[in-house]
Amino acid sequence: MSAPAAALRLRIFPRFEGRITLFLGLAVLLFFVLLAVFAPLIAPYDPIYQDGTARLQAPGWAHPFGTDNFGRDILSRVIWGTRVDLQIAVLGVIFPFVIGTTIGTVAGYFGGVVDAVFMRIVDVVLAFPYLVLIIAIIAILGPGLKSFYIALALVGWVSYARLIRAQILVLKTADFVLAARSLGYSHRRIMFRHLLPNALVGSIVFSMSDTVLVLLGGASISFLGLGVQPPTAEWGIMVSEGQGFITRAWWMPTFPGLAILALSFGFSLVADGLGEWLEGRK
Repeated sequence: MSAPAAALRLRIFPRFEGRITLFLGLAVLLFFVLLAVFAPLIAPYDPIYQDGTARLQAPGWAHPFGTDNFGRDILSRVIWGTRVDLQIAVLGVIFPFVIGTTIGTVAGYFGGVVDAVFMRIVDVVLAFPYLVLIIAIIAILGPGLKSFYIALALVGWVSYARLIRAQILVLKTADFVLAARSLGYSHRRIMFRHLLPNALVGSIVFSMSDTVLVLLGGASISFLGLGVQPPTAEWGIMVSEGQGFITRAWWMPTFPGLAILALSFGFSLVADGLGEWLEGRK
């Protein structure tokens, strides 16, 4: 872009410079949230109703996304599946975020033996492939969303712990922390009221990107039959059920796959836009 064009853009859109990506991502996420909230009103059919006379119908007026091998409406199942996949994306990040942030704050603040113990645990967890470890934990606990959330909490916290610990190690020598100590504030108050709010920015941005991995991981687990169980409408299950019909019913795996891609794209845009916006505020 030429210098005059860039200057003109800044004059016309001064408040939106660097935020377009964030707004686009939030718009995508808002669309899926509304889809999930109003699923009973938007979905044209019951997502688990089986119509034997409408098996494997191609997309048309009656069924815009076609039907599956049981005669269920794909569009309705994609809409209802938004609820499950949004839940996976949000809850699958919240639990590791809280656990990792707490552990990283404590380890970085106290240092010494506490830091060494927690970091060795982090090294042990990182020694195993991420998805393989999650699958192993789910195999032990049994298939289902509850097992998936437990596995994510046990594995996913290490990234947040490392991020927060690195920030705390830098911030704990700052003047405002020394002043808080001189005033006799407790360790808990210094950690969670002074240090943590100043160290969270990087982790919040990372959590948006991590949401994409969690969403894809949840779809993969369901694809393998270890996550959400049929007949619940979930995009990973729908892709798994449609893989055997892809040559004669391409719409079965295609539309839920596109839904996964679109929601992941929305979270990625929010992560990039949030990072650009926070960088621009420095």
